[in-house]
Amino acid sequence: MKKKKTIIALSTLLAVTLLATGCGKEIEVKNGSKVAVSVSSDKFTATEYYEKIKEDNISTLIEMIDHSLFDKKYKTDNKETEEIDKQVNQIKNYYGEDEEKFNNVVKQYFGVENEKELREMLSLEYKRKLAVEDYIKDNLKDSEIKDYYNNNIFGQVKASHILISVDVEDSASDEEKAEADKKAKEEAEKVIKELNDGKKFATLAKKYSKDKASATNGGDLGYFDLDDMVEEFSNAVKELKVDEYTKEPVKSQFGYHIILKTGEKDKPKLKEVKDDIKDTLCEQKLNNDSALYYESLIKVREKKKISWNDDKLKKAYDDYMNKLKDSTKNS
Repeated sequence: MKKKKTIIALSTLLAVTLLATGCGKEIEVKNGSKVAVSVSSDKFTATEYYEKIKEDNISTLIEMIDHSLFDKKYKTDNKETEEIDKQVNQIKNYYGEDEEKFNNVVKQYFGVENEKELREMLSLEYKRKLAVEDYIKDNLKDSEIKDYYNNNIFGQVKASHILISVDVEDSASDEEKAEADKKAKEEAEKVIKELNDGKKFATLAKKYSKDKASATNGGDLGYFDLDDMVEEFSNAVKELKVDEYTKEPVKSQFGYHIILKTGEKDKPKLKEVKDDIKDTLCEQKLNNDSALYYESLIKVREKKKISWNDDKLKKAYDDYMNKLKDSTKNS
């Protein structure tokens, strides 16, 4: 922020100089440009100052552009305020409430002087993120949305399970843990064999399942969304037909499951979940391509047909954005 302070100081000095020249004194001109500051016999023009700072302070200009683009479109609301409060409080909780220490931290890590400037910076970043997300979602192909719907959206399912837990202490050796895991898997395979021999699932659940809450109901879990279950469990249920059970034990963090699918509801219509699908696809794209955030910001600005009347300034902008994109690939 040292450069920022310099800009502010020189801007103030420029204002004072112009004010003084406006009081019965003609504005000095050097090489066709107004003189901003005089130091003894040396005269520095506004143009010279502008040429000097344009590359070093391109980020300041970008902030001005983005405020113009996003402040009106994305009005600050409770959701934004809550998110900013959360981030600021995380810093305070970690580094303490001392104002001087807080200011030193945010200056070191964020390049701002105090909490007010930090909140302004976070507000702009929040609005930039909204703009990026809107751009990505607006440019999703219908085929992408439909493919996700066909392959990932399911109606609620109903299932029962028998859980065989791996009984071992956290402090156990690797050999002891491996032995306990082997024992649990063998017991689960034994349960499946009994099912194959015609035993009732509910009877075996009451006898063997370590999930006592469902065991008393014959292992019944009722209807649920697949996202409510751990991934291994959900993936196994998706592959089952109604009234079919898993022929191999399904391992999860809880142990080994034997799963019986007992019901399935129709999936919601595409129009009912389209917005949720767009949100998910947008998140996936941003997670899979670290440079996409900055590439999208560039496209958003291009869409607004920003006119660059200075080729050096445009080059400074392009170089700056390329550095940001490259930084994501190296992180």
